[in-house]
Amino acid sequence: MNVAKTKTYSFGSSSREAHDASEFYSRNIHDLDLLSIISHLNTLSTKAQTRIIEDKPSQDWVNSIYCHTAEDMVHIPNESVGLAFTSPPYNVGKDYEDDLDLVEYLNLIANVGAEVYRTLVTGGRYVINIANLGRKPYIPLHSYFYVLHTALGFQPAGEIIWQKGKGMNGSCAWGSWMSAKSPRLRDIHEYLLVFTKEGFSRPDRGESDISKEDFMSGTLSVWNIPPESAKKVGHPAPFPVELAEKVIKLFSYKDDVILDPFCGSGTTCLAANRSGRSYVGYDIVAEYCDLARARIAAESVCLE
Repeated sequence: MNVAKTKTYSFGSSSREAHDASEFYSRNIHDLDLLSIISHLNTLSTKAQTRIIEDKPSQDWVNSIYCHTAEDMVHIPNESVGLAFTSPPYNVGKDYEDDLDLVEYLNLIANVGAEVYRTLVTGGRYVINIANLGRKPYIPLHSYFYVLHTALGFQPAGEIIWQKGKGMNGSCAWGSWMSAKSPRLRDIHEYLLVFTKEGFSRPDRGESDISKEDFMSGTLSVWNIPPESAKKVGHPAPFPVELAEKVIKLFSYKDDVILDPFCGSGTTCLAANRSGRSYVGYDIVAEYCDLARARIAAESVCLE
């Protein structure tokens, strides 16, 4: 039987039979010079920003979406953010992504991580949603993220498996069908990596608003939450509002500022607004900044 080949588009591909992944595997991220990567990671301890952005009235910078690089979050004072939650670009060929090699990509993530570190309060958390990539070879991005962020001074505080599907639903990476010759694994999960700044406990006492049931389920290491529809949101790689709300309720106080340095369609900021918290988001694509503002504005009208 001849099966038409599928191809990954900006808004995904529902079928994987005879999937043509040549465009993905031609990208620079597959130039895996591990010695260069290790050498680069060993220098990252010098990247943690020591500059000071003076304190300013919160109304001057919170509840804003900045069309600006998160490598230079000049709008945010030092130690003013309680929680940062983001899903960075995965460098797989979405419309908004450059074709970076792995060292260039990790350098971007490191520069942003250094700025997040600067803006977080003592005990503040940085939660990163990340997926591993490819099959030939498999790129364990989450492993590189651990090394990178600990080099910046963050302390790992656990990881959550975000299970997006149950499997056995026709989702298959195929490879060698029903043969041990070359079977392919297909991920139905992503990771939430949890990092803290300068300790594992918040020294300040704020007000939490999480229910007993949500706390019990949120402190388990596997979260079953369906993915978001890219077409519905209008962004190639959205994550569900429920995921962001769960992170925000578990890891932040009611009066915290929530930061998303790669805010895309604004899901983290939308969830923060819905949870009664202040937010600040960064993205370099004006179209997505406008989309984020529009989603938050529509939500605010509904809440009135």
